[in-house]
Amino acid sequence: MMMNNQGRKRTVLMFPWLGHGHISPFLELAKKLNNTNLFNIYLCSTPANLDSVKKTLTNECGLSLVQLIELHLPTLPELPPHLHTTNGLPIHLMPTLKQAFDMASPGFSQILKTLMPDLLIYDILQPWAPQAAAALGIPAVVFITTSVAAANNTYHVECTEDNRKDIERVLECYHNSSSIILVKSFKEIEGKYADYFSILSGKRVVPVGPLVVVPPVDMKQNSVIEWLDKKTARSTVFVSFGSEYFLSSADLEEIAYGLEMSNMNFIWVLRFPKGQKEIKVWDALPLGFLERVKNRGLLVEGWAPQTRILGHKNIGGFVSHCGWSSVMEAMKFGVPIIAMPMQFDQPVNARLVVEVGVGVEAMRDGNGRLMRENVAAVVQNVMVSKLGEAVREKTKKMSVALRVKGEEEIDAAVEELRQLCKTGSGGDLHEEEEQEGEEDSIDERAERFIKRTYEEMRMQG
Repeated sequence: MMMNNQGRKRTVLMFPWLGHGHISPFLELAKKLNNTNLFNIYLCSTPANLDSVKKTLTNECGLSLVQLIELHLPTLPELPPHLHTTNGLPIHLMPTLKQAFDMASPGFSQILKTLMPDLLIYDILQPWAPQAAAALGIPAVVFITTSVAAANNTYHVECTEDNRKDIERVLECYHNSSSIILVKSFKEIEGKYADYFSILSGKRVVPVGPLVVVPPVDMKQNSVIEWLDKKTARSTVFVSFGSEYFLSSADLEEIAYGLEMSNMNFIWVLRFPKGQKEIKVWDALPLGFLERVKNRGLLVEGWAPQTRILGHKNIGGFVSHCGWSSVMEAMKFGVPIIAMPMQFDQPVNARLVVEVGVGVEAMRDGNGRLMRENVAAVVQNVMVSKLGEAVREKTKKMSVALRVKGEEEIDAAVEELRQLCKTGSGGDLHEEEEQEGEEDSIDERAERFIKRTYEEMRMQG
């Protein structure tokens, strides 16, 4: 990875949507940019989200790798501050969260005016963010954290009364980006989709790689890992549907019976929405299920160290909703995917998984329901049968290719971003800082910049 040998560091403000599946790749990109020694990185989100990521942002010396800036959303009747995140948010409150997010746009504009970064990297649901940056002469780049194939689909999906507003704001975010669009992907699996997206958007598509969190080897031992250590190589399937999707009772029942019928070892992470009647795991599962699978199944409620589990030698398959971060993690660690997409970009991602050859989809019936017999058969095929040999081999090869490729994509992206930083007027504040040869606070730099701007306006009459 390139390093800075001369000149000042450029300031980059990163502004993800309020979901963990978005914040996590923004954080990984922030860390990679920080490691180049070319940038000072700031990340803006709500306190509810920042509290959950602070512990991941210090290095061995206890120094902060990324500076955090709080964005305060208005407290609406159904949406207290602890729900200013999609993590565990009941699905009916999602429109309310988007409303509160939009209402916070003046606060974000003030953050921009105070920090005056050289570059804004933003997400796909806040078209007002690049508009605020443009008003200050700050270049802005959208970072798409899902697959490019799913991004292409945005241009072709049928607009209904329910989805029109979201689709329009996503497309506006694409078009408001500077000359490039960053994507969390790599050429080997999405080259043709990236070329097509470039035509649709009129921007150059710049991949930044899979951005997978690799857990430290000295991480404190976890009870799930201790349980997994006792199994044999590639004998266990990991089951998780992300932090923002909650299984219907019908899907949960079919998956439970399917796992039981497969006779495979499994670790199943179950999550339930916040703010609703407390649900006990044993009440949500079929009667007697826990007793019948107790010797080969581990149920985990809430959270499990996903990348550590996927990277473990005893994991042989991943039952996934096909959120893009989960797909990237499976590819990184060479784990075949049993795809069970639910909503949003997940069906497109699942089709891509099958097309690339690193997974198999558990198809639903004509009424859109999962079938336990099909779940069991796909799990067995991917894990142990001859039918799954090609998928297992392709997944191993993809994992090796990712390791060999290393940092090629991020190096190219860094150079693109470095050049963009030079094009905006937002860097004027920091140029003055460099000339004075001192590191001041944001408030001091902003005060100095405002004073100079006022003097220039006065002289111009």
